[in-house]
Amino acid sequence: MPKKDKRVDDYIAKAQPFAQPILRRIRAAFHEGCPDLVETLKWGNPVFEHQGILGGMVAFKKHAGLSFWRGTEVGDPKGIFERIGDTLLTQAKYTELRECPSKAVLVPYVKRAVKVNAALAKEPKKRATKKKTKARAVRVPADLAAALVENDAAREVFEGFSPTHRREYVEWLVEAKRKETRARRLAQAVEWMTEGKSRNWKYQPQRKTVKKAGKKKTGKKKTTKKKRARR
Repeated sequence: MPKKDKRVDDYIAKAQPFAQPILRRIRAAFHEGCPDLVETLKWGNPVFEHQGILGGMVAFKKHAGLSFWRGTEVGDPKGIFERIGDTLLTQAKYTELRECPSKAVLVPYVKRAVKVNAALAKEPKKRATKKKTKARAVRVPADLAAALVENDAAREVFEGFSPTHRREYVEWLVEAKRKETRARRLAQAVEWMTEGKSRNWKYQPQRKTVKKAGKKKTGKKKTTKKKRARR
């Protein structure tokens, strides 16, 4: 019998009616493709694991989604997934059951994902020796810097981000063509950062989750006033 997590049952039951059969089909495909997988919840959504994360599913108000953690390595012979940014994650969105591929189509993808994880488990040292590319410096716009000065929680999270996560917020902000759009994005960015979320937190579960701010500091930085003056 498949090892099922009751929390996933509850997640499906609480999803929109149109999404429930889609989620059940995706779940069944993962179990058929890998009978030994483990179900769990990560980032509030169902995730399927075997020697690491294989993939997951998510339900929103207007669509349900399926993702493969290392999708670019799994491959896409049927051309039914799209890559998320510069990550390995691939996903597909469905608004009704007929859009979702059958189990016969999905199961081979799951089996390929299992093989990818198995291969990675055998060669951890080889991947660990890869050189890390030097991250480009991130220039923080004046309006974002000013907003972070006024919000300690958001600033602490932003400073704890990797250069990639910082750049995502900065680029999203500066790409706004209208002042109103930029102001709206700035407010949203600060709100998400206060909650410890990266810019693409909804669609990039494979990225390292940023630890939420809120811990008491041992003391205030003496450079706060100087930084404020410079900005």
